[in-house]
Amino acid sequence: MSAKKNPMIVEGEVAFSQTWMSSLFEFLSGTKAFYYIVGLSALILMIAAMFGVNAMYTGYRHVYGVTREIPWGILISGYVFFVVTSTGLCIVSSIGHVFGVKSFMPIAKRSVFLSVVTILAGFMVIFFDVENPFRMAIWNVFSPNPTSNIWWMGTLYGAYLVFMTIEFILLLLEQHRYAMLAGLLGLISGIAAHSNLGAVFGMLHGREFWYGPYMPIYFIASAAASGCTAIIFFTYLGYKITAERMDRAMELSLQAVGKIWALFLAVLMFFTTWKIITGLAAGEGKVLAIKELTTGKYALNFWFFEVLLGMVGPFLLLLISGFRNINQMFVASVLAFIGIFFMRVDLVVIGQIVSHYFEFNITDFPVILSYKPSIYEIMVIVGAIAFAIMAFLVGEKVFKGHKTEIH
Repeated sequence: MSAKKNPMIVEGEVAFSQTWMSSLFEFLSGTKAFYYIVGLSALILMIAAMFGVNAMYTGYRHVYGVTREIPWGILISGYVFFVVTSTGLCIVSSIGHVFGVKSFMPIAKRSVFLSVVTILAGFMVIFFDVENPFRMAIWNVFSPNPTSNIWWMGTLYGAYLVFMTIEFILLLLEQHRYAMLAGLLGLISGIAAHSNLGAVFGMLHGREFWYGPYMPIYFIASAAASGCTAIIFFTYLGYKITAERMDRAMELSLQAVGKIWALFLAVLMFFTTWKIITGLAAGEGKVLAIKELTTGKYALNFWFFEVLLGMVGPFLLLLISGFRNINQMFVASVLAFIGIFFMRVDLVVIGQIVSHYFEFNITDFPVILSYKPSIYEIMVIVGAIAFAIMAFLVGEKVFKGHKTEIH
């Protein structure tokens, strides 16, 4: 005799099946503009994948702009950008879904879904950055190296993706008790993975610009700020796509997110200020990097994109909005997204531009190295962005705006 299923599980499965069919019909009822954007995103993603596959077969050293002196380029920056955003979405959404703060409940489903989308976008970028990604995945399991930060990064982010996916499925099944447990495990693994990512940079004592114990802490604070940016940005667009009026509960939720965001922006400004001050009092290599960032060819990146668009501008707009004007908060999120990407580029590239041999005064060997991304690298980043946009749009339709009941 076969064992009978739990009636609650059966009821959940039936509800999920009905919801899935209803969502499919909802997706098929989209506007022309919706399908144009989804189709264009899919086309860009396919073209980007062709660039990436061609780079794998041609050889990265021939088509990418990275060199032996600067081995990490814009692809590592893009990877950091996406996984930081994913972890931040998990951190902020867990305030409501895991820890029970009701004002954060309305953003839960969309945030969990987007955390899965952005971590997959990050994995797409790193897939085309690693020369043999399949071998990496195989030997990560069969030949683990617990003394390697990068091994821990891959392992922990893999666990994080599994837990966040399970959490989203359980939310769809309205199994909130189990979803909360999966969310807690996702939060723990995500924070562990992300602080470990900071340690990948912070423990490289050969790179003075990165080296130091503050880097893992900075990564967590930066993730929270990025998560708030993403929540406001995508929630605003979500309501525009469905042409629905934002209800009062969601408005109050975004106001709460905005206040948390302002706090973490202030923390980032604090970190950045002291990074510059202490960097100018550090060793010669770090001083050279800081000067190149603040007064050299990367000064525009730093002062305009990273500082003005990424931190100061959004912070002032949030204060002006009084955390009530959603339109102004959305503009702040657009500026912040642009600034945050350049923030990641500056972090990765500036840490490598000072030559290891600058102290030896070698004739005809530059003290400050240069890096310029190739069209192949740029297309991989564009493809990852297109994937995130396409997945977001499809998710809004299929899951009907990620409506959440408060439990």
